[in-house]
Amino acid sequence: MQRLYDFLRRHPTGVDAFWAVVLFGLSGAVVASMSLRPGAHRMPLAAGMAVSAVLCAVVALRRRFPEPMLLVALAAGLAQLVLDVETTAADFALLVITYTVAAIGARWASRLALAASLVAATLAQLRWPAEHSSLLGQTAIVVFQTVPFALAWVLGDSMRTRRAYFAQLEERAARLEKEREAQSKVAVAAERARIARELHDVVAHNVSVMVVQADGAAYVLDAAPDQAKKALETISSTGRQALAEMRRLLGVLRTGEHQESGEYVPQPDVDQIDELIEQCRSSGLPVDFKVEGTPRPLPSGVELTAYRIVQEALTNTRKHGGPNAGASVRLVYFDDGLGLLVEDDGKGAPHELYEEGGADGQGHGLIGMRERVGMVGGTLDAGPRPGGGFRISALLPLKPAH
Repeated sequence: MQRLYDFLRRHPTGVDAFWAVVLFGLSGAVVASMSLRPGAHRMPLAAGMAVSAVLCAVVALRRRFPEPMLLVALAAGLAQLVLDVETTAADFALLVITYTVAAIGARWASRLALAASLVAATLAQLRWPAEHSSLLGQTAIVVFQTVPFALAWVLGDSMRTRRAYFAQLEERAARLEKEREAQSKVAVAAERARIARELHDVVAHNVSVMVVQADGAAYVLDAAPDQAKKALETISSTGRQALAEMRRLLGVLRTGEHQESGEYVPQPDVDQIDELIEQCRSSGLPVDFKVEGTPRPLPSGVELTAYRIVQEALTNTRKHGGPNAGASVRLVYFDDGLGLLVEDDGKGAPHELYEEGGADGQGHGLIGMRERVGMVGGTLDAGPRPGGGFRISALLPLKPAH
């Protein structure tokens, strides 16, 4: 049965043609019998068969050409009035075409079909009045014959509305699917940008520490072997830490692939700033670190942002501050946020790094800082300090801005 149903749905014109043939057979029998009636009520056989054939053709082609078939049906109805061809079974086509144009036809055709449906029964009653019937009876006949046409138009129009509603739902679903795909692409791009920022911070900081320690070890290798050995141990531990963080970050990109076993570290937080300061001090950069306020648990995004800001600021001090530069780090706990102040008294970065395009200039470190702070809804102020050196000030709210 399902195959038969699918076949009929795939061939709607064939189904309509079949019913048109059945309707023509019934109408032909009625016309033949009415043409044999004696007297004035005799129907012209040729005209009756011609009108029936035209109306049955309307049924067969109604879905392929709804508007033209409506005009053909109206012309056939007028021909019935003129040629005195009384209503037969073929006039059922007028009911079918009314439903069809109301459901799938143009709006003008739907309105025309409704108007014709409301006057068809009246014209038929005037042309072929019922014998021995009062005015009230004739009116009842008109109403009885008009109601099916009105119901057919209402049903067709409701089907049009239903199809439009489902089409709108399908369009909305397709649009939402495209929006989801776009959001997925944006999320992937944002994740890649986050990983790029993480890699920049990890590589820039740890490699700079390793370079400073390697230079110091080479300088004191012959004069102070113990100090050179300590520098090499710092290089080794710093390198392992950098590799562990890079392995964790690159593991994010291996979604769906086999994860190799290795050393993974958690995201750095505010508590690890002490270790970062000690690492910088051991590499030869004097850092004054103070914590003000009452320490308390913070959102992971705020803690990671604070750690990366301090890390990047100290890396810039080591790279651009000069040989005798010193730095200070202030961590302030407010009721509604976390404040950071990182200053150095070195010569600072070259002016062209932050002159063009604002404070960020061409330096990716400051750009990454601003992006990180913006993600948690905070503010960042970075630039040269009066009297020399560089200052980075950030305020990170505990709740993201709306």
